[in-house]
Amino acid sequence: MRRHLHVLARVAALKLGVAGAGGAQASPAARGRPTAELFATDNTALITDPADSRLDTRLTRFVHEVREIIHANGARPGSSTLLDGVFWSGDLKKAAYERSREFDVDQVGRDGLHHIADVLAKQYHQESVLTFRCLPHTSPDTDAVDRPPASAGPVCIWNTAEVRYGDEEFVS
Repeated sequence: MRRHLHVLARVAALKLGVAGAGGAQASPAARGRPTAELFATDNTALITDPADSRLDTRLTRFVHEVREIIHANGARPGSSTLLDGVFWSGDLKKAAYERSREFDVDQVGRDGLHHIADVLAKQYHQESVLTFRCLPHTSPDTDAVDRPPASAGPVCIWNTAEVRYGDEEFVS
């Protein structure tokens, strides 16, 4: 269950907004940070059992395909991180589990990122693809905070030195 909490915390941090973000400052290209991030999967199944073997996939083929899509649309693909997610299914009134990936994307603007996310959503039949465009905390477009947790055994600790400000969008 710990692996599922990691993504919940990450997505929750994106949804916090900048009001409670503290004084940390980050610029998009500073300190090796990507210009933007995409959160996506190729899974279309509604998985309600956390022990389902479909959650064991590393999405290796998906990584290669998404990197090709990013590159073909004029951006530069960066690293990719495997994630586990827990989402509430309003239809079933219960938790649904999903294996997904975070993709770092460089040399991309707002419209280009939106277009890439739209291509991924259509090609992989997703309801939406989450994007996060890294921006200075003073940008008028900043509406979210990404604070990646540092793993410390069974507990995730927020690393305040890694606060990222930006603009999030669910593209569908």
